[in-house]
Amino acid sequence: MPAERIAENLDFINWTVLTGLAVGTFAAVVFGRLRADATRGYLGFTALCAALLGLLAVLSGNVLPSVVAAIDGTPDPAFAVIRQASLGAFTALAALYMVAIARGHRSPIIGLAGLAAGILALAVAAIAWGGSAVGSVALFVQFSLIAAATGGVLAAMILGHWYLVTPKLPEAPLVLFSRILTAVMLAQLGLFLVAVGAGAGPSGSGGFAALSGPWALFVWLRLVVGIIFPLIVSWAAIQTARTRSMESATGLLYINVGTIAAGTILASGLYFGAGILV
Repeated sequence: MPAERIAENLDFINWTVLTGLAVGTFAAVVFGRLRADATRGYLGFTALCAALLGLLAVLSGNVLPSVVAAIDGTPDPAFAVIRQASLGAFTALAALYMVAIARGHRSPIIGLAGLAAGILALAVAAIAWGGSAVGSVALFVQFSLIAAATGGVLAAMILGHWYLVTPKLPEAPLVLFSRILTAVMLAQLGLFLVAVGAGAGPSGSGGFAALSGPWALFVWLRLVVGIIFPLIVSWAAIQTARTRSMESATGLLYINVGTIAAGTILASGLYFGAGILV
């Protein structure tokens, strides 16, 4: 049964969600520090969240099964060592970046180094679990978009809360974050259409067969609940933030946190449970 196959791969799903949240949230912090007019208090708190999520990702990586059902094989154990070391470095650098922000330093080298460590962890995981060179590239793109979506919406939601306690903040940062989130959801929609059409994934078949096969319910839920609905809500968040309806914008982003997380769980469950990349 499809649901049982997804449940059997909960460890991989958990790792994907936690790592995506950590790396994506930290990417938002680095961007907010270097390119957006976000407050130090917000950036420091969000960097702390990224570090804690990174620590949880490290711990979850320690219990991952050695056999990956999606590729029906056992990756080289060296990949696991590099992945865990990269996540450990990411966590330490995220915590160090939080301290630097609290002291008023921009510290771009620390921020960019931490982001590079997080991206390396995603890349190594994609190489280990991709099944082929093309599959690894496709999986890395999927992991990157998942990180941008899950971490980006969490960072945007936290920023919305800052407006509720500091109402005089300019609306530009929240509008910018919401626009980036909308662009990421559009990219996920594009990847979904290309991947389903081409049958991406170790077990995929082309011609949009996944939309009518035994996993069709979960594929449609991934599309509607995890991509299209959050895309609409992200656009609505932009409009409400532009009119300084910050409570409404924060509420919309709260909804997106849940739906994007659900979409991430579905996407990772479909990959690790059925070998379908969406």
